[in-house]
Amino acid sequence: MAKLFNIVGPDLAVFGEKDYQQAAVVRRMVRDLNFPVTLVLAPTVRESDGLALSSRNQYLSPAERSQATVLWRAIQRARESVRAFRDGIPSSRLRAELVRLIGREPAARVDYVAFFEPHGLEPVKRVRRGHHLALAVFIGKTRLIDNGRLD
Repeated sequence: MAKLFNIVGPDLAVFGEKDYQQAAVVRRMVRDLNFPVTLVLAPTVRESDGLALSSRNQYLSPAERSQATVLWRAIQRARESVRAFRDGIPSSRLRAELVRLIGREPAARVDYVAFFEPHGLEPVKRVRRGHHLALAVFIGKTRLIDNGRLD
């Protein structure tokens, strides 16, 4: 990315929230290397059923496409759980809850479920409002990613 910024010299770079971790790393690089680039984080665009738009969605069979909504359902469940516990919820407990939810879909296999502080991406042991969730799940052979702020 640094090489591209040096070659092109953009004033503005837009990254999608769907790739939140990548955008956070680029934001840090821009700051550390003093690139004169304004970064914009665009919201994730979703289908009406919550599935994040992705070119990878085309590789899903109709049955897999239906099961893929479990990523969005996991984000929603995490938000509900965080709201229910004012003092936060242990990340191991919430992770296990989401893995169980995702595991109900026959084509789904969890790659990772991570909870972290949104600015420095440091993992958290206790998940609270304002933290972030990122997950990667294989639906059949297709690896999908998604994430969301836990407000």
